[in-house]
Amino acid sequence: MDIIQAIILGIVQGLTEFLPISSSAHLVLVPQLIGVNYPNPEAAVAFDTILHVGTLVAVIGFFWKEIIAIIKAFISSILDIFRGKFIKNLKEDSFKRLTWLLIVGSIPAGFAGILFEKQFDALFSNFAAVGFFLIITGILLYLAEQVESGNKKIKDISFKNALIIGIFEALAIAPGISRSGATISAGLFSGLERKLAARFSFLLSIPAILGAVAVQIKDIGAGFEANTTVIIAGFLASVIFGYIAIAFLLKIIVKERSLLIFAAYCWVLGALTLILCYFYGII
Repeated sequence: MDIIQAIILGIVQGLTEFLPISSSAHLVLVPQLIGVNYPNPEAAVAFDTILHVGTLVAVIGFFWKEIIAIIKAFISSILDIFRGKFIKNLKEDSFKRLTWLLIVGSIPAGFAGILFEKQFDALFSNFAAVGFFLIITGILLYLAEQVESGNKKIKDISFKNALIIGIFEALAIAPGISRSGATISAGLFSGLERKLAARFSFLLSIPAILGAVAVQIKDIGAGFEANTTVIIAGFLASVIFGYIAIAFLLKIIVKERSLLIFAAYCWVLGALTLILCYFYGII
């Protein structure tokens, strides 16, 4: 892998992690298109992990003020348990409520990743499955735009809503199901304000990416068989374009039906993938 290929993969990871078009699908398809050759499977996983760390840096950098407030709220809410004010403050303090909503929302993906890791991993070598799941992502985005715009703010989100959003995030472990697309759609289905649905999705990505990195960290050493400059280039590209993707989506999602263009993109890419699988026998 050369530096140009690394930058391309970094750009792809940065944009597609947060735009609702599935980063996992693109990291399966794009390396094939640009002729990336990894020395071994562990190296591929390692470089993928490095790119995910880049998008983690991007989302933390974008929401750092909120993240600090969430950490403080978590510590304070633990103390509230001993003060006998946990439930009361959970209702009255928006950051304490957001903190526990994010915790509840992270549970399904955590369990899915632990229980079905091998089954999901097998799908990453199945191009037909990637194409199929991309089409499913497009359908989710389309359906999300058909529901009436909600007006729920943080204080109105129930833990049932957070759990439902978390279940949609768990489905996104499959390559082709966009994590941001699934969780934003679930947020809109649950009646969240459009911008809040996106913000909640992005904040929910932090524990999800951390979990993925924790699982793959054992393979990260293999990634450094490549040139260090190449690795740094890919990492920086994922940070920069991840940040850009977050800002872009937060800006446009307030517009009605803005997700339809991403739905169309997923349908086209999914259909092309299935067509290529059919004609070239790639299964």
